[in-house]
Amino acid sequence: FERDCEAVMVPQGDTVTLPAGSYGYITQALGGSYSVFVEGNLFRIAGKDGDAIGKEAPAPLELPADATDEQVEQLVWQQLRTCFDPEIPVNIVELGLVYDCDLERTEDGQRKVNIRMTLTAPGCPVAQSFPETVAEVVRQVPGVEDVQVELVWDPPWSKKMMSEAARLELGML
Repeated sequence: FERDCEAVMVPQGDTVTLPAGSYGYITQALGGSYSVFVEGNLFRIAGKDGDAIGKEAPAPLELPADATDEQVEQLVWQQLRTCFDPEIPVNIVELGLVYDCDLERTEDGQRKVNIRMTLTAPGCPVAQSFPETVAEVVRQVPGVEDVQVELVWDPPWSKKMMSEAARLELGML
């Protein structure tokens, strides 16, 4: 690591600081974030901290100041497609994990995003930390002031919920 870096332990969800000079390797670099293996533990590094591991941080998201709700919602879905399970190289939208994503206006005119999603199994090791990871990437959308992620188990996820592209990527066709 080129500098101290905030990281989230996978699957625990604890936020830690990995010190400059630490050694590890990138196990997955998808969706603008990185899964790194350091001293026997797996960590998620946000894209904004990519410079700490020698990668460029992604450009900030942009929308016009007068963006419509439809434009904001489109960018929210784009952001959801940048969320990957730390161990599966397919985004959560293509995996069929996002059941609902609704944009609403609060009384003061701010935008709030409500997401209902599931995981591949109730015992999934990232169940505690992953909803916050999803909320974090959606909060990057300009004009979104609040994000609520509800983890649900009904209906239960099945492989049938995956897109054809996801099944092809994982060799499940």
